[in-house]
Amino acid sequence: MGCSTCSNGGGLPKGCRGNGSCGTNGCDSLTVFDWLSDMEQPAGAKAFEWVEVRFKNGRKEFYKNVDGLSLHMGDMIAVEAQPGHDVGQVSLTGELVRLQMRKKNFKVRDDQFLKVYRKATQKDLDLWTKGREREQETMLKAREVSQRLELVMKISDVEFQGDNSKATFYYTADDRVDFRQLIRELAGMFRVRIEMRQIGARQEASRLGGIGSCGRELCCSTWLTDFRSVNTAAARYQQLSLNPTKLAGQCGKLKCCLNYELDSYVEALKKFPETNKRLKTKRGEASYMKMDIFQGKMWYAYVDEAMTWVALDVDAVKEIINMNAKGEMPASLEELMADVLVEEPDFDNVVGQDDINRFDRPKRSKNSRRKKRPQKNANQGGNQPKAKSGQGNQQDQQKGQAGKPKSKRRPQKSNNPQGQQNQSQQPKGEQGGNKQGGQQNKRRRPNRNNQRNKNRNENS
Repeated sequence: MGCSTCSNGGGLPKGCRGNGSCGTNGCDSLTVFDWLSDMEQPAGAKAFEWVEVRFKNGRKEFYKNVDGLSLHMGDMIAVEAQPGHDVGQVSLTGELVRLQMRKKNFKVRDDQFLKVYRKATQKDLDLWTKGREREQETMLKAREVSQRLELVMKISDVEFQGDNSKATFYYTADDRVDFRQLIRELAGMFRVRIEMRQIGARQEASRLGGIGSCGRELCCSTWLTDFRSVNTAAARYQQLSLNPTKLAGQCGKLKCCLNYELDSYVEALKKFPETNKRLKTKRGEASYMKMDIFQGKMWYAYVDEAMTWVALDVDAVKEIINMNAKGEMPASLEELMADVLVEEPDFDNVVGQDDINRFDRPKRSKNSRRKKRPQKNANQGGNQPKAKSGQGNQQDQQKGQAGKPKSKRRPQKSNNPQGQQNQSQQPKGEQGGNKQGGQQNKRRRPNRNNQRNKNRNENS
């Protein structure tokens, strides 16, 4: 699957236009690596006439190059269709096409075969592009019609032919669907020939594509073409939990990758003894709990102590089974217990150091911040009206006679002679009382600046 397969005599690749820089990751899905591209044909040998052509979503067909056109991988060509013609991309040429035809059991008939017409012209490409742009809108309208007719089916994809004379609708359904009325309405709506083709759930995921739980593209849409049946026995052999949400793929069926390593697990399980036999000891019988294929260990628990598991090697389990067959019993399983290495993490656990709710704290209102700030204007007396000296002395004398402590005031910095007079007229006893009890009964003077500004604005 590399750009070197598209190389021409001039040194530049013909197909994907990557100029040889993309390696093996820049070509389309299901691209075949032509490992015979650098080999020349023997003298006098005739090149293989058949070519492999790829269409939308990896659909491939074989066509015969009857006119002997010089075709390379990636060329857009016009091929024969029924009816009209279709436009596709050459995916493989040469002797590898013979091997692909043999692999797919494609039988060549002299009287029945599809042929290559020509290399696609600009007119063919414009018509083909126009049909590709209509496919999404056509699919959505077809779904609306099927829902209106109450048909239990799902239209997953639409493919227009290269000459826009035919449209193939791919759908999935559990039961047989009578879509004759649907075909009539779709043909009258789009003015093309309609073909309905039923596919399975795996084929639907292959055509649509997607990202699997492993983080890579789906196997069925990149390289897998042989869909084999998968059952839950594959998960049991691999000691996996039977969780449908984790074992199912994008198509809703069991993942195809469960079969990839199944043969290796089956071969490894042959070294383990049967799990339905109980181990007999003098302490009591023990039943099988679980196994670890990679470490070669099996866990057993006594019948009366189900919460206490003992790890044993495979050889130790076989030895106990042989002893029980001879009528002998070991003292306990702990004598043959295997050492289970517990790997300690070599990293620091930083979970919980940062509070996840640190950004969810409520914002403080501006009024609360304003109240906490020191009232400079109130202390200086800049915006407050000046009180008369006589009234101020009388009030201070009354408070002093009552014996109530007075809040400690900050020294005033303003050049107000009236304020200095009030401060000098206070008795020393009261000043001392302020220093002692001022911190206990400290009260803040209310900020009336906003109310005064509001009154001034109303008066003006």
